[in-house]
Amino acid sequence: MRYDFDQVCSRQDTNCVKWDAVKSIFGSEDVIPMWVADMDFPAARPIVEALEKRAGHEFYGYTQPGPGLIGAVVDRLQRKFDWKIEPEWVVFTPGVIPAINVAIRALTRPGDEVILQEPVYYPFFPSVKLSGCQVTTNALRLNHGRYEMDFTDLESKFLPRAGMRESPGRVRAIVLCNPQNPIGRLWNREELTRLGEIVIRNGATVISDEIHCEILYKGYRHSPFAAISEEFARNCIVCMAPSKTFNLAGLAASSIIIPDKKLRDRFNETRSGVMPGQNIFGLVAMEAAYLYGDEWLEQLLDYLQGNMEFTLRYCARNIPQIKVTRPQGTYLLWLDCRRLGLDDMALRSFMREKARVGLDDGFLFGKGGSGFQRMNIACPRVILEEAVCRIEAAVKTL
Repeated sequence: MRYDFDQVCSRQDTNCVKWDAVKSIFGSEDVIPMWVADMDFPAARPIVEALEKRAGHEFYGYTQPGPGLIGAVVDRLQRKFDWKIEPEWVVFTPGVIPAINVAIRALTRPGDEVILQEPVYYPFFPSVKLSGCQVTTNALRLNHGRYEMDFTDLESKFLPRAGMRESPGRVRAIVLCNPQNPIGRLWNREELTRLGEIVIRNGATVISDEIHCEILYKGYRHSPFAAISEEFARNCIVCMAPSKTFNLAGLAASSIIIPDKKLRDRFNETRSGVMPGQNIFGLVAMEAAYLYGDEWLEQLLDYLQGNMEFTLRYCARNIPQIKVTRPQGTYLLWLDCRRLGLDDMALRSFMREKARVGLDDGFLFGKGGSGFQRMNIACPRVILEEAVCRIEAAVKTL
């Protein structure tokens, strides 16, 4: 069937964080919210129908993932990424961020260090700190408009440092984000291999957040970290979910792939009594999405490609003061607003009060984010057009 992504559907009065909290977050109801990473598109019909069918059963007790769902996950990873996994590697959790929190606790002791590659998805920071660990930064480098990993700096994080009682070896893990949020980079196989060799050689483990792995633009293909080699598979925890791909974040269901049994046992022991079990409707939606959602997804990706190209062209022609990083994946755009000459709080006020567009502040994403804003373009194009027109009009007042 054909889906109409141009259709504007009201999400107000549904307790929607994105739209019903506009005034409390941004101070005015006349703000277009383009911050939180969910889409203003209805879910695929097969998913809706599967949920309706399950809701009609009228029993909503404790649940478990069935063989159909496990098979759907195994089959999808084989079809999409040529990654053959075993069914027992799959652990289901109510979201990727809860899984990352559990993974950090399973791999570290209080006082250990966890590497983050800033600017990066800001919930990673409390995940590390609330585990009693320290954030160690391996900042990404912006090289002529392209973000790159700094492998020399990454290697240095494992060297002995003054004042450390237990050095080297204090760094226990790195949280990899691929595709990278907020910059939209898709790390290629060579980059992942260099990172993995450094991390594993130094006795640390990779926690790979691959939640955006199916939101890719034309010409790009995702490489799961664990699929690179058996050694990589033994030393990583891969976090995936249908929530970004199929707009199911509110259903809280993720598949965590842990090939190594010892790591998997540690993960499950750590989650015991802390992480709730699976959500019935989240598991139903995941299975329906993976089995029957590709027709919707193919049309979505075409529409997002159009939104992305439109925004890049519009900003280049009409708002040259704001430079947009061309993403390879995700439906998030990273806007370089430093030429506006505003500090971070002035930039926040400018976007919210002058432009009346609610974006995510770049400084929230850590080092290298100052002077940037993150924009979610997963919305009908008429909303996107209004947003960039508002930003253009506000910039002309400076």
